[in-house]
Amino acid sequence: MASSSIHVKVSGVLQDHIQQHIGEDGLYENASDYIRALIRRDLQTRDEAWDGLQKELAPAMRADDSEFVVVSAEDVIRRNKRR
Repeated sequence: MASSSIHVKVSGVLQDHIQQHIGEDGLYENASDYIRALIRRDLQTRDEAWDGLQKELAPAMRADDSEFVVVSAEDVIRRNKRR
């Protein structure tokens, strides 16, 4: 896999936050390691969310059309206001 560089400028609170996570007192050797870890975590979270959604929707995807009930947008709004 080819490697490429992306340059990002951060300052203020963002820079302070990064500094807390790198070096002798941090978990990461440098800012690049920290940013890569954040991206990996973001990808994992996205994948877990997608897997959860698919699992939740699976029964509906297998259901027969006769099991579904037609509702209007107003029905949904009314139902949600009661919650």
